[in-house]
Amino acid sequence: MRRYQLHFILAFIVLGALACLYMAFGYVPARASLLYGPPAQPLSISDRIEYSARLISYGDVLTTPYDLNGVERSFSIEPGESVFSISNRLEEASLIANSQAFYDYAVYTGVDLTIQSGTYLLSPALSIIDIARALQQFSPTEATLVILSGWRMEEIAASLPTSGLEITPEAFIAAAQTPPQVLAFASPVTMEGFFYPDTYILPRTTTVEQLLDVIARNFVQHLTEDLTTGFTNQGLTLNQAVTVASIVEREAIQPEESSLIASVYLNRLAINMKLDADPTVQYAAGFNVEQSTWWTNPLSAVDLDINSRFNTYIYAGLPPAPISNPSLETLYAVAYPETTSYYYFRARCDDSGYHLFASTLDEQIANGCE
Repeated sequence: MRRYQLHFILAFIVLGALACLYMAFGYVPARASLLYGPPAQPLSISDRIEYSARLISYGDVLTTPYDLNGVERSFSIEPGESVFSISNRLEEASLIANSQAFYDYAVYTGVDLTIQSGTYLLSPALSIIDIARALQQFSPTEATLVILSGWRMEEIAASLPTSGLEITPEAFIAAAQTPPQVLAFASPVTMEGFFYPDTYILPRTTTVEQLLDVIARNFVQHLTEDLTTGFTNQGLTLNQAVTVASIVEREAIQPEESSLIASVYLNRLAINMKLDADPTVQYAAGFNVEQSTWWTNPLSAVDLDINSRFNTYIYAGLPPAPISNPSLETLYAVAYPETTSYYYFRARCDDSGYHLFASTLDEQIANGCE
């Protein structure tokens, strides 16, 4: 009996250790990368794990402004000043609420290595992430706009005030309703879906029309014959392919699953089955004030009943336009998806970001969490 108990205890300890290793080396870094982008290359594996865990522990602190009604003020950085000093002074100036959170984000992303000296106009109405980006974008002549994959145009617009461009979010949204001529062959409804994720370094005097043209041309330059052939083989027009990819981009937490998730949606489209895609409902729901995000999570029963052509729980087929701006990798996942018999998928019960796939509804139900 004692030997059995000892074996049981040892097995329990081993399983616990394996679970801890998985959280440290798998889920935590993957989650941080999804939320805050990839870690800086110079960081060691242990540092990446440590800073990933720290960022996740902050919750909404990194994305919530210190004071939405705060006024813009000047903030100077001396040449060679440490990020530790900068973060403390930002908190002392009531521009951010948590100096340690700023420091950890700066080190994780590598912003600490690229902060520029100079005098900035900063506002407590900006989040810690916005201020960190602003401090590495100082240039008297150049502006830097970063577009992340999976963003919708409103999120791109929200980043403009810290880019250095003299373009208001409102002007950007209005202009984006009419795509540049270079995209005429694709017949997009708006620019949504065609904002190629990248880092754009431009003159500060760039107009909104010039900005949209640069972004659109960047998309076209990456639209290879290999990519368009793949879309054609899937029976998709370019606009349809980008729309599918925009959904897959929001669904695939683990990039290696993109081609599997794409296969599910393409299989559903082939039999005129509703897509039942949560990201399309999130897009239809718009900005969630309580969660301070454009991507409501979790969705409620009321959300699923939103009467919108973007709600794929109600309307069959594709939504009328893309819902986010997919990466090149996700576009390729749609052009060359896995060949599967899957029509269903759901999140694994271990919070890993991975999914379980099923060919039948019974299999999907059986994959549910107990």
